[in-house]
Amino acid sequence: MKVSVDRSLCYGSAECAHRAPAVFAFEDGYGVVRSGGADAAGDPRVREAAEKCPSQAIVLTE
Repeated sequence: MKVSVDRSLCYGSAECAHRAPAVFAFEDGYGVVRSGGADAAGDPRVREAAEKCPSQAIVLTE
């Protein structure tokens, strides 16, 4: 699975960076996937971040 952040939905709560800092960062007011983190969707913290994202901007795909 792959993880990404839809910047058109993200409003910068930084929940993702707080819940899974090894995968997400907070840059220019938005959550982003760190370099090399796109394949970390299987990590339970990434799934939790996706579920708890208030703007539902985290996308998990097959």
